[in-house]
Amino acid sequence: MQEFSESQIKRVAQFLFEAGMLRKIPRSGYHFLGSGRESVAEHSFRTTVIGYVLARMTGSDWTRVVLMCLFHDLPEARTGDFNYVNKMYNRAAVEQALADSLGGTGLSQGIHESQQELEQAETEEAALAQDADQLDLILSLKEEQDLGNPYAVKWITHALKRLRTESGDRLASVILQTDHTDWWFKGVDVSWWANKNGQK
Repeated sequence: MQEFSESQIKRVAQFLFEAGMLRKIPRSGYHFLGSGRESVAEHSFRTTVIGYVLARMTGSDWTRVVLMCLFHDLPEARTGDFNYVNKMYNRAAVEQALADSLGGTGLSQGIHESQQELEQAETEEAALAQDADQLDLILSLKEEQDLGNPYAVKWITHALKRLRTESGDRLASVILQTDHTDWWFKGVDVSWWANKNGQK
């Protein structure tokens, strides 16, 4: 168990407010796509779920994958979200932002090390976390494609090329063959849609 001083607990409280800022920061790529929207926090949540799934599919250390996914965009609370066009012209001090975010909290070591592992992308767990990030984008793009955005297909093509693992490729292939409404519209009891109004 880690002991926290009063000053560390104060910094932790500030850190938690900062993490909440991710709910207010939009993912800026959707401006270029022309449809869809989400916050950085929404993206990070599903990326973490995907990372857990990929780790279970491969037998990898899911705790490491989940940790990398959970905090992978934390610096954007300070830097904002730079999409691929923005990154051609702007540079964010990501490492400095992460260091400032975690400074004095007593949380730096585990999070900082996981983010270094993610950026170096030399381990299987890091590759899976990188794929989880792209698969979340692919899921969002597939939904926009289903809803009629013709540009989503072009974006999907590029996102697929960024996948690093066989499991990521396999999951992406199934995602692209799945209608984004199937999980609820083709549920266990499909008669619900006809019977919900009291009809037999």
